[in-house]
Amino acid sequence: MPASRSVVIGVDSSTQSTKAAAVDADTGALLAVGRAPHTVTGTAGAREGDPEEWWAALVTAVRSAVRDAGVPAGSVTGIAVAGQQHGLVTLGPGGRPLRPALLWNDTRSAPQAAALAARLGGPEAWAARTGSVPVASMTAAKWQWLREHEPERADAATGVRLPHDHLTERLSGTAVTDPGDASGTCWYGTATGAYDREVLDLLGLDPALLPALAPTGATRVGTLAPAAAEALGLPRTVVVAAGTGDNMAAAVGLGLGGAGLLDHPVVSLGTSGTVFAATRARPAAPGLAGFAATDGAGTYLPLGCTLNCTLAVDRFAALLGLDREDAVPGGGDGGGVVVLPYLDGERTPDLPHAAGLVTGLRHGTNPRAVLGAAYEGAAFTVLRALDGLLAACGLDPAAPDVRDRPLRLIGGGARGRFWTDTVRRLSGRPLVVPAAGELVALGAAALAAGAATGSDPVALATAWGTGAGEVLPALPRDEETWDRIAGVLTAATPTLLS
Repeated sequence: MPASRSVVIGVDSSTQSTKAAAVDADTGALLAVGRAPHTVTGTAGAREGDPEEWWAALVTAVRSAVRDAGVPAGSVTGIAVAGQQHGLVTLGPGGRPLRPALLWNDTRSAPQAAALAARLGGPEAWAARTGSVPVASMTAAKWQWLREHEPERADAATGVRLPHDHLTERLSGTAVTDPGDASGTCWYGTATGAYDREVLDLLGLDPALLPALAPTGATRVGTLAPAAAEALGLPRTVVVAAGTGDNMAAAVGLGLGGAGLLDHPVVSLGTSGTVFAATRARPAAPGLAGFAATDGAGTYLPLGCTLNCTLAVDRFAALLGLDREDAVPGGGDGGGVVVLPYLDGERTPDLPHAAGLVTGLRHGTNPRAVLGAAYEGAAFTVLRALDGLLAACGLDPAAPDVRDRPLRLIGGGARGRFWTDTVRRLSGRPLVVPAAGELVALGAAALAAGAATGSDPVALATAWGTGAGEVLPALPRDEETWDRIAGVLTAATPTLLS
Protein backbone atom coordinates (compact mmCIF):
# COMPACT_ATOMS: atom_id res chain seq x y z
CA MET A 1 0.00 0.00 0.00
CA PRO A 2 1.44 3.42 -0.86
CA ALA A 3 2.52 5.51 2.11
CA SER A 4 0.20 8.26 0.91
CA ARG A 5 -2.84 6.11 1.73
CA SER A 6 -4.44 6.88 5.08
CA VAL A 7 -4.72 4.14 7.70
CA VAL A 8 -6.67 4.53 10.95
CA ILE A 9 -6.57 2.40 14.08
CA GLY A 10 -9.72 1.44 15.97
CA VAL A 11 -9.10 -0.04 19.43
CA ASP A 12 -11.66 -2.26 21.17
CA SER A 13 -10.62 -2.51 24.83
CA SER A 14 -13.15 -5.01 26.16
CA THR A 15 -13.56 -6.96 29.37
CA GLN A 16 -11.21 -9.80 28.45
CA SER A 17 -8.98 -8.51 25.67
CA THR A 18 -7.86 -5.64 23.47
CA LYS A 19 -8.29 -5.76 19.70
CA ALA A 20 -6.79 -3.13 17.41
CA ALA A 21 -8.04 -2.89 13.82
CA ALA A 22 -5.91 -1.29 11.11
CA VAL A 23 -8.38 0.07 8.54
CA ASP A 24 -7.99 1.76 5.18
CA ALA A 25 -9.61 5.13 5.85
CA ASP A 26 -10.74 5.53 2.23
CA THR A 27 -12.42 2.15 1.69
CA GLY A 28 -12.98 0.76 5.17
CA ALA A 29 -11.02 -2.38 4.25
CA LEU A 30 -9.88 -4.25 7.35
CA LEU A 31 -6.14 -4.69 6.85
CA ALA A 32 -5.20 -6.48 10.08
CA VAL A 33 -6.28 -7.03 13.68
CA GLY A 34 -3.88 -7.22 16.60
CA ARG A 35 -4.93 -8.87 19.87
CA ALA A 36 -3.78 -9.11 23.48
CA PRO A 37 -5.57 -10.60 26.52
CA HIS A 38 -6.68 -9.03 29.81
CA THR A 39 -7.04 -10.64 33.23
CA VAL A 40 -10.25 -10.29 35.24
CA THR A 41 -9.96 -11.02 38.94
CA GLY A 42 -12.41 -11.29 41.83
CA THR A 43 -14.88 -13.64 43.49
CA ALA A 44 -18.25 -13.33 45.24
CA GLY A 45 -19.45 -10.50 43.03
CA ALA A 46 -16.11 -8.70 42.67
CA ARG A 47 -14.82 -8.16 39.12
CA GLU A 48 -11.68 -6.06 38.72
CA GLY A 49 -9.11 -5.31 36.03
CA ASP A 50 -5.71 -3.63 35.94
CA PRO A 51 -5.67 -0.46 33.77
CA GLU A 52 -1.90 -0.81 33.36
CA GLU A 53 -2.52 -4.20 31.77
CA TRP A 54 -5.07 -2.57 29.43
CA TRP A 55 -2.44 -0.07 28.30
CA ALA A 56 0.17 -2.79 27.76
CA ALA A 57 -2.41 -4.78 25.78
CA LEU A 58 -3.26 -1.72 23.67
CA VAL A 59 0.40 -1.20 22.82
CA THR A 60 0.84 -4.87 21.90
CA ALA A 61 -2.32 -4.98 19.81
CA VAL A 62 -1.64 -1.75 17.91
CA ARG A 63 1.95 -2.70 17.12
CA SER A 64 0.76 -6.10 15.91
CA ALA A 65 -1.97 -4.59 13.72
CA VAL A 66 0.38 -2.13 12.04
CA ARG A 67 3.01 -4.82 11.49
CA ASP A 68 0.55 -7.37 10.09
CA ALA A 69 -1.09 -4.77 7.87
CA GLY A 70 2.25 -4.26 6.19
CA VAL A 71 1.91 -0.47 6.19
CA PRO A 72 4.52 2.10 7.14
CA ALA A 73 4.00 3.79 10.48
CA GLY A 74 3.79 7.12 8.67
CA SER A 75 0.58 6.06 6.91
CA VAL A 76 -1.32 5.95 10.22
CA THR A 77 -3.31 9.17 10.57
CA GLY A 78 -5.76 8.57 13.42
CA ILE A 79 -6.58 6.40 16.41
CA ALA A 80 -9.63 6.03 18.67
CA VAL A 81 -10.45 3.83 21.64
CA ALA A 82 -13.78 2.18 22.33
CA GLY A 83 -13.82 0.73 25.84
CA GLN A 84 -15.92 -1.42 28.13
CA GLN A 85 -18.49 0.83 29.73
CA HIS A 86 -19.14 1.79 33.36
CA GLY A 87 -15.78 0.76 34.83
CA LEU A 88 -14.37 2.98 37.57
CA VAL A 89 -10.71 3.99 37.18
CA THR A 90 -9.33 6.08 40.04
CA LEU A 91 -6.09 7.91 39.36
CA GLY A 92 -3.45 9.23 41.70
CA PRO A 93 -0.23 11.21 41.25
CA GLY A 94 1.21 10.99 37.75
CA GLY A 95 -2.11 9.82 36.34
CA ARG A 96 -1.51 6.23 37.39
CA PRO A 97 -4.26 4.02 38.87
CA LEU A 98 -4.58 3.92 42.65
CA ARG A 99 -6.15 0.44 42.57
CA PRO A 100 -7.56 -2.07 40.07
CA ALA A 101 -10.60 -0.78 38.20
CA LEU A 102 -14.06 -1.85 39.30
CA LEU A 103 -15.58 -3.39 36.15
CA TRP A 104 -19.10 -3.11 34.78
CA ASN A 105 -20.03 -6.63 35.99
CA ASP A 106 -18.86 -6.07 39.57
CA THR A 107 -22.07 -6.40 41.60
CA ARG A 108 -20.72 -5.47 45.06
CA SER A 109 -22.20 -1.98 44.70
CA ALA A 110 -25.80 -3.23 44.54
CA PRO A 111 -26.65 -1.83 48.03
CA GLN A 112 -25.16 1.54 47.12
CA ALA A 113 -27.10 1.55 43.85
CA ALA A 114 -30.38 0.85 45.65
CA ALA A 115 -29.70 3.62 48.17
CA LEU A 116 -28.84 6.11 45.41
CA ALA A 117 -31.92 5.16 43.37
CA ALA A 118 -34.13 6.12 46.30
CA ARG A 119 -32.66 9.63 46.38
CA LEU A 120 -33.31 12.67 44.17
CA GLY A 121 -36.96 11.82 43.68
CA GLY A 122 -36.63 8.09 43.04
CA PRO A 123 -36.05 5.93 39.94
CA GLU A 124 -38.26 7.91 37.57
CA ALA A 125 -36.46 11.14 38.41
CA TRP A 126 -33.06 9.51 37.85
CA ALA A 127 -34.18 8.18 34.46
CA ALA A 128 -35.53 11.59 33.45
CA ARG A 129 -32.35 13.49 34.32
CA THR A 130 -29.52 11.01 33.58
CA GLY A 131 -31.27 8.53 31.29
CA SER A 132 -30.68 5.64 33.69
CA VAL A 133 -31.50 4.47 37.21
CA PRO A 134 -28.50 3.52 39.37
CA VAL A 135 -27.86 -0.23 39.38
CA ALA A 136 -24.76 -2.12 40.43
CA SER A 137 -23.14 -1.79 37.01
CA MET A 138 -23.31 2.02 36.85
CA THR A 139 -20.19 4.02 37.68
CA ALA A 140 -21.95 6.21 40.24
CA ALA A 141 -22.76 3.17 42.37
CA LYS A 142 -19.15 1.97 42.13
CA TRP A 143 -17.83 5.36 43.24
CA GLN A 144 -20.20 5.29 46.20
CA TRP A 145 -19.00 1.76 47.06
CA LEU A 146 -15.41 3.00 46.99
CA ARG A 147 -16.29 5.95 49.26
CA GLU A 148 -17.86 3.59 51.80
CA HIS A 149 -15.40 0.68 51.65
CA GLU A 150 -12.09 2.34 50.72
CA PRO A 151 -12.52 5.98 51.75
CA GLU A 152 -8.77 6.59 51.87
CA ARG A 153 -8.50 5.76 48.17
CA ALA A 154 -11.52 7.85 47.25
CA ASP A 155 -10.03 10.79 49.16
CA ALA A 156 -6.64 10.30 47.46
CA ALA A 157 -8.05 10.26 43.92
CA THR A 158 -6.76 13.02 41.65
CA GLY A 159 -8.82 11.80 38.68
CA VAL A 160 -11.86 9.65 38.01
CA ARG A 161 -12.12 8.03 34.60
CA LEU A 162 -13.98 5.46 32.56
CA PRO A 163 -11.81 2.76 30.94
CA HIS A 164 -11.79 4.40 27.50
CA ASP A 165 -11.15 7.84 29.04
CA HIS A 166 -8.05 6.51 30.77
CA LEU A 167 -6.63 4.98 27.59
CA THR A 168 -7.40 8.09 25.53
CA GLU A 169 -5.58 10.16 28.15
CA ARG A 170 -2.58 7.83 27.95
CA LEU A 171 -2.59 8.28 24.16
CA SER A 172 -3.05 12.05 24.01
CA GLY A 173 -2.24 13.48 27.42
CA THR A 174 -5.73 15.02 27.44
CA ALA A 175 -8.40 14.15 30.01
CA VAL A 176 -11.53 13.90 27.87
CA THR A 177 -14.61 11.77 27.42
CA ASP A 178 -17.59 11.76 25.05
CA PRO A 179 -21.37 11.99 25.63
CA GLY A 180 -21.92 8.31 24.81
CA ASP A 181 -19.67 6.74 27.42
CA ALA A 182 -20.30 9.56 29.91
CA SER A 183 -24.02 8.77 29.76
CA GLY A 184 -23.29 5.40 31.39
CA THR A 185 -22.07 6.93 34.64
CA CYS A 186 -25.37 8.21 36.11
CA TRP A 187 -23.69 11.57 36.73
CA TYR A 188 -24.12 12.90 33.18
CA GLY A 189 -27.41 14.54 32.24
CA THR A 190 -28.67 13.25 28.89
CA ALA A 191 -31.26 16.04 28.92
CA THR A 192 -28.66 18.79 29.43
CA GLY A 193 -25.57 17.33 27.79
CA ALA A 194 -23.48 18.19 30.87
CA TYR A 195 -22.44 16.71 34.20
CA ASP A 196 -25.28 16.83 36.72
CA ARG A 197 -23.96 18.94 39.59
CA GLU A 198 -26.66 17.84 42.03
CA VAL A 199 -25.76 14.18 41.43
CA LEU A 200 -22.05 14.97 41.85
CA ASP A 201 -22.82 16.72 45.14
CA LEU A 202 -24.80 13.69 46.29
CA LEU A 203 -21.80 11.48 45.45
CA GLY A 204 -19.25 13.81 47.02
CA LEU A 205 -17.48 13.83 43.67
CA ASP A 206 -15.56 16.98 42.77
CA PRO A 207 -16.22 17.78 39.08
CA ALA A 208 -12.55 18.81 38.81
CA LEU A 209 -11.71 15.08 39.04
CA LEU A 210 -13.67 14.33 35.85
CA PRO A 211 -12.52 14.58 32.24
CA ALA A 212 -13.74 17.34 29.94
CA LEU A 213 -16.72 16.54 27.71
CA ALA A 214 -16.03 16.48 23.97
CA PRO A 215 -19.00 17.11 21.61
CA THR A 216 -18.67 13.70 19.92
CA GLY A 217 -16.57 10.57 19.96
CA ALA A 218 -15.04 11.71 16.67
CA THR A 219 -13.83 15.00 18.10
CA ARG A 220 -10.11 15.58 17.62
CA VAL A 221 -8.63 15.93 21.12
CA GLY A 222 -4.97 16.15 20.11
CA THR A 223 -2.19 14.03 18.70
CA LEU A 224 -0.11 11.27 20.24
CA ALA A 225 1.79 12.28 23.35
CA PRO A 226 5.56 11.68 23.11
CA ALA A 227 5.55 8.64 25.42
CA ALA A 228 2.58 7.09 23.61
CA ALA A 229 4.13 7.65 20.18
CA GLU A 230 7.33 5.97 21.34
CA ALA A 231 5.46 3.03 22.88
CA LEU A 232 3.34 2.47 19.77
CA GLY A 233 6.09 3.11 17.25
CA LEU A 234 3.93 5.71 15.51
CA PRO A 235 4.55 9.36 14.59
CA ARG A 236 3.42 12.06 16.99
CA THR A 237 1.24 13.50 14.21
CA VAL A 238 -1.34 10.69 14.60
CA VAL A 239 -4.68 12.32 15.52
CA VAL A 240 -6.39 11.02 18.66
CA ALA A 241 -10.20 11.01 18.74
CA ALA A 242 -12.21 11.36 21.95
CA GLY A 243 -13.44 7.77 21.52
CA THR A 244 -16.44 6.23 23.24
CA GLY A 245 -17.96 3.17 24.90
CA ASP A 246 -18.00 -0.20 23.19
CA ASN A 247 -21.74 -0.23 22.56
CA MET A 248 -21.68 3.24 20.99
CA ALA A 249 -18.79 2.23 18.75
CA ALA A 250 -20.65 -0.90 17.65
CA ALA A 251 -23.60 1.31 16.68
CA VAL A 252 -21.28 3.47 14.57
CA GLY A 253 -19.80 0.37 12.95
CA LEU A 254 -23.31 -0.78 12.03
CA GLY A 255 -24.14 2.59 10.49
CA LEU A 256 -26.66 3.48 13.22
CA GLY A 257 -27.11 7.16 13.97
CA GLY A 258 -28.22 10.51 12.65
CA ALA A 259 -26.48 9.99 9.29
CA GLY A 260 -27.59 6.34 9.04
CA LEU A 261 -30.20 3.90 10.31
CA LEU A 262 -32.64 4.92 13.05
CA ASP A 263 -34.89 2.66 15.16
CA HIS A 264 -33.30 -0.55 13.83
CA PRO A 265 -32.73 -2.97 16.76
CA VAL A 266 -29.46 -4.70 17.52
CA VAL A 267 -28.74 -7.70 19.74
CA SER A 268 -25.16 -8.27 20.83
CA LEU A 269 -24.31 -11.69 22.24
CA GLY A 270 -21.08 -11.52 24.22
CA THR A 271 -20.00 -11.79 27.87
CA SER A 272 -23.09 -9.68 28.41
CA GLY A 273 -26.14 -9.58 26.19
CA THR A 274 -27.11 -6.12 25.01
CA VAL A 275 -29.92 -4.68 22.93
CA PHE A 276 -29.88 -1.17 21.53
CA ALA A 277 -31.06 1.09 18.75
CA ALA A 278 -30.15 4.58 17.61
CA THR A 279 -33.20 6.77 17.90
CA ARG A 280 -34.36 10.38 18.03
CA ALA A 281 -36.45 9.54 21.11
CA ARG A 282 -34.95 10.05 24.56
CA PRO A 283 -36.61 7.27 26.51
CA ALA A 284 -36.52 7.47 30.28
CA ALA A 285 -37.59 4.13 31.71
CA PRO A 286 -36.33 2.31 34.83
CA GLY A 287 -34.48 -0.83 33.79
CA LEU A 288 -33.26 0.79 30.59
CA ALA A 289 -29.95 2.60 30.07
CA GLY A 290 -30.97 5.75 28.24
CA PHE A 291 -27.56 6.41 26.74
CA ALA A 292 -26.56 9.22 24.45
CA ALA A 293 -25.17 8.23 21.06
CA THR A 294 -21.64 9.34 20.23
CA ASP A 295 -22.24 10.93 16.81
CA GLY A 296 -23.56 14.21 18.20
CA ALA A 297 -26.44 14.30 15.71
CA GLY A 298 -29.29 14.58 18.21
CA THR A 299 -29.51 10.81 18.55
CA TYR A 300 -29.70 8.57 21.59
CA LEU A 301 -28.72 4.96 22.12
CA PRO A 302 -31.14 3.39 24.61
CA LEU A 303 -29.77 0.05 25.73
CA GLY A 304 -30.85 -2.94 27.73
CA CYS A 305 -28.14 -5.16 29.18
CA THR A 306 -28.07 -8.63 30.68
CA LEU A 307 -25.08 -9.88 32.63
CA ASN A 308 -25.29 -13.55 31.63
CA CYS A 309 -24.92 -14.50 28.01
CA THR A 310 -22.27 -16.51 26.17
CA LEU A 311 -19.96 -17.20 29.15
CA ALA A 312 -22.88 -18.39 31.25
CA VAL A 313 -23.98 -20.81 28.54
CA ASP A 314 -20.40 -22.00 28.07
CA ARG A 315 -20.27 -22.68 31.80
CA PHE A 316 -23.37 -24.88 31.53
CA ALA A 317 -21.72 -26.74 28.64
CA ALA A 318 -18.63 -27.35 30.79
CA LEU A 319 -20.71 -28.54 33.75
CA LEU A 320 -22.52 -30.97 31.46
CA GLY A 321 -19.33 -32.15 29.74
CA LEU A 322 -20.61 -30.99 26.36
CA ASP A 323 -19.36 -28.84 23.51
CA ARG A 324 -21.24 -25.55 23.24
CA GLU A 325 -22.86 -26.71 19.97
CA ASP A 326 -24.03 -30.05 21.45
CA ALA A 327 -27.44 -28.65 22.33
CA VAL A 328 -31.05 -29.41 21.52
CA PRO A 329 -34.06 -27.22 22.39
CA GLY A 330 -34.93 -27.39 26.07
CA GLY A 331 -38.37 -28.75 25.30
CA GLY A 332 -36.83 -31.76 23.53
CA ASP A 333 -36.64 -35.35 24.82
CA GLY A 334 -36.43 -34.18 28.44
CA GLY A 335 -39.50 -32.03 27.97
CA GLY A 336 -40.12 -28.65 29.52
CA VAL A 337 -36.65 -27.86 30.90
CA VAL A 338 -36.13 -24.20 31.81
CA VAL A 339 -32.77 -22.66 32.72
CA LEU A 340 -32.35 -19.11 33.98
CA PRO A 341 -28.54 -18.86 33.70
CA TYR A 342 -28.10 -15.95 36.11
CA LEU A 343 -24.69 -17.09 37.35
CA ASP A 344 -23.38 -13.57 38.03
CA GLY A 345 -26.60 -12.07 39.36
CA GLU A 346 -28.60 -10.19 36.74
CA ARG A 347 -29.00 -6.60 35.63
CA THR A 348 -32.07 -6.91 33.37
CA PRO A 349 -34.20 -7.94 35.14
CA ASP A 350 -32.61 -6.20 38.14
CA LEU A 351 -31.70 -9.24 40.26
CA PRO A 352 -28.12 -8.58 41.39
CA HIS A 353 -28.12 -11.39 43.96
CA ALA A 354 -29.70 -14.08 41.76
CA ALA A 355 -28.08 -17.43 41.08
CA GLY A 356 -28.70 -19.83 38.22
CA LEU A 357 -31.99 -21.74 38.27
CA VAL A 358 -32.79 -25.07 36.57
CA THR A 359 -36.27 -26.56 36.67
CA GLY A 360 -38.24 -29.24 34.84
CA LEU A 361 -35.66 -32.02 35.16
CA ARG A 362 -36.84 -35.67 34.83
CA HIS A 363 -35.09 -39.06 34.93
CA GLY A 364 -35.08 -39.07 31.17
CA THR A 365 -33.83 -35.53 30.68
CA ASN A 366 -31.19 -35.35 27.98
CA PRO A 367 -28.17 -33.24 29.09
CA ARG A 368 -28.18 -31.68 25.62
CA ALA A 369 -31.70 -30.39 26.35
CA VAL A 370 -30.44 -28.75 29.55
CA LEU A 371 -27.75 -26.99 27.52
CA GLY A 372 -30.37 -25.99 24.94
CA ALA A 373 -32.49 -24.57 27.74
CA ALA A 374 -29.51 -22.50 28.93
CA TYR A 375 -29.30 -20.96 25.45
CA GLU A 376 -33.04 -20.32 25.52
CA GLY A 377 -32.95 -18.72 28.97
CA ALA A 378 -30.14 -16.37 27.98
CA ALA A 379 -31.73 -15.48 24.63
CA PHE A 380 -35.16 -14.98 26.23
CA THR A 381 -33.69 -12.55 28.77
CA VAL A 382 -32.00 -10.52 26.02
CA LEU A 383 -35.07 -10.48 23.75
CA ARG A 384 -37.35 -9.57 26.65
CA ALA A 385 -35.09 -6.57 27.25
CA LEU A 386 -35.43 -5.70 23.54
CA ASP A 387 -39.23 -5.61 23.78
CA GLY A 388 -38.94 -3.24 26.75
CA LEU A 389 -36.53 -1.02 24.85
CA LEU A 390 -38.79 -0.73 21.81
CA ALA A 391 -41.79 0.06 23.97
CA ALA A 392 -39.83 2.77 25.80
CA CYS A 393 -39.04 4.35 22.41
CA GLY A 394 -42.76 4.54 21.63
CA LEU A 395 -42.75 1.52 19.34
CA ASP A 396 -45.04 -1.51 19.59
CA PRO A 397 -42.79 -4.62 19.51
CA ALA A 398 -45.67 -6.69 18.10
CA ALA A 399 -46.61 -4.25 15.31
CA PRO A 400 -45.85 -5.76 11.88
CA ASP A 401 -43.78 -2.79 10.70
CA VAL A 402 -41.64 -3.00 13.84
CA ARG A 403 -41.40 -6.79 13.93
CA ASP A 404 -40.42 -6.95 10.25
CA ARG A 405 -37.36 -4.75 10.72
CA PRO A 406 -34.34 -7.06 10.63
CA LEU A 407 -32.68 -7.71 13.96
CA ARG A 408 -28.95 -7.14 13.64
CA LEU A 409 -27.15 -9.91 15.50
CA ILE A 410 -23.56 -9.20 16.55
CA GLY A 411 -20.99 -10.35 19.09
CA GLY A 412 -19.25 -13.69 19.51
CA GLY A 413 -22.54 -15.56 19.86
CA ALA A 414 -23.62 -14.42 16.39
CA ARG A 415 -20.99 -16.84 15.01
CA GLY A 416 -22.58 -19.80 16.79
CA ARG A 417 -25.17 -21.89 14.94
CA PHE A 418 -27.26 -22.71 18.00
CA TRP A 419 -27.21 -19.10 19.21
CA THR A 420 -28.47 -17.91 15.82
CA ASP A 421 -31.13 -20.61 15.62
CA THR A 422 -32.35 -19.85 19.16
CA VAL A 423 -32.64 -16.10 18.54
CA ARG A 424 -34.52 -16.68 15.28
CA ARG A 425 -36.91 -19.12 16.95
CA LEU A 426 -37.65 -17.01 20.03
CA SER A 427 -37.79 -13.63 18.30
CA GLY A 428 -39.72 -14.51 15.14
CA ARG A 429 -37.71 -11.79 13.37
CA PRO A 430 -35.52 -11.77 10.28
CA LEU A 431 -31.83 -11.44 11.15
CA VAL A 432 -28.90 -9.65 9.60
CA VAL A 433 -25.59 -11.16 10.67
CA PRO A 434 -22.91 -8.66 9.62
CA ALA A 435 -19.94 -10.18 7.87
CA ALA A 436 -17.53 -7.96 9.78
CA GLY A 437 -16.44 -9.59 13.01
CA GLU A 438 -14.90 -6.59 14.75
CA LEU A 439 -17.68 -4.02 14.73
CA VAL A 440 -16.56 -2.24 17.90
CA ALA A 441 -13.04 -1.81 16.55
CA LEU A 442 -14.39 -0.80 13.12
CA GLY A 443 -16.68 1.75 14.74
CA ALA A 444 -13.70 3.12 16.66
CA ALA A 445 -11.78 3.28 13.37
CA ALA A 446 -14.62 5.35 11.88
CA LEU A 447 -14.31 7.72 14.87
CA ALA A 448 -10.57 7.95 14.22
CA ALA A 449 -11.18 8.70 10.54
CA GLY A 450 -13.78 11.29 11.51
CA ALA A 451 -11.31 13.00 13.82
CA ALA A 452 -8.62 12.98 11.12
CA THR A 453 -10.86 14.27 8.30
CA GLY A 454 -13.79 16.08 9.96
CA SER A 455 -16.30 13.63 8.41
CA ASP A 456 -19.35 12.17 10.15
CA PRO A 457 -18.29 8.74 11.48
CA VAL A 458 -21.70 7.12 10.89
CA ALA A 459 -21.69 8.29 7.28
CA LEU A 460 -18.16 6.91 6.90
CA ALA A 461 -19.10 3.50 8.33
CA THR A 462 -22.18 3.40 6.10
CA ALA A 463 -20.03 4.11 3.05
CA TRP A 464 -17.56 1.45 4.17
CA GLY A 465 -20.41 -1.09 4.39
CA THR A 466 -19.19 -2.52 7.69
CA GLY A 467 -22.74 -3.38 8.81
CA ALA A 468 -23.61 -5.47 5.72
CA GLY A 469 -24.03 -9.22 6.01
CA GLU A 470 -26.12 -12.33 5.56
CA VAL A 471 -29.90 -11.95 5.82
CA LEU A 472 -31.75 -14.84 7.48
CA PRO A 473 -35.55 -14.94 7.01
CA ALA A 474 -37.87 -14.97 10.00
CA LEU A 475 -39.02 -18.24 11.58
CA PRO A 476 -42.39 -18.71 13.31
CA ARG A 477 -42.00 -17.51 16.88
CA ASP A 478 -41.81 -20.31 19.47
CA GLU A 479 -44.53 -18.96 21.74
CA GLU A 480 -44.69 -22.16 23.82
CA THR A 481 -41.05 -21.94 24.90
CA TRP A 482 -41.31 -18.17 25.44
CA ASP A 483 -44.35 -18.54 27.70
CA ARG A 484 -42.78 -21.43 29.64
CA ILE A 485 -39.63 -19.41 30.46
CA ALA A 486 -41.68 -16.30 31.28
CA GLY A 487 -43.82 -18.32 33.66
CA VAL A 488 -40.82 -19.68 35.52
CA LEU A 489 -39.21 -16.23 35.80
CA THR A 490 -42.43 -14.78 37.21
CA ALA A 491 -42.91 -17.62 39.69
CA ALA A 492 -39.30 -17.57 40.86
CA THR A 493 -39.18 -13.81 41.45
CA PRO A 494 -38.60 -12.73 44.14
CA THR A 495 -38.57 -15.90 46.27
CA LEU A 496 -35.84 -17.88 44.48
CA LEU A 497 -34.00 -15.16 42.60
CA SER A 498 -33.44 -12.45 45.22
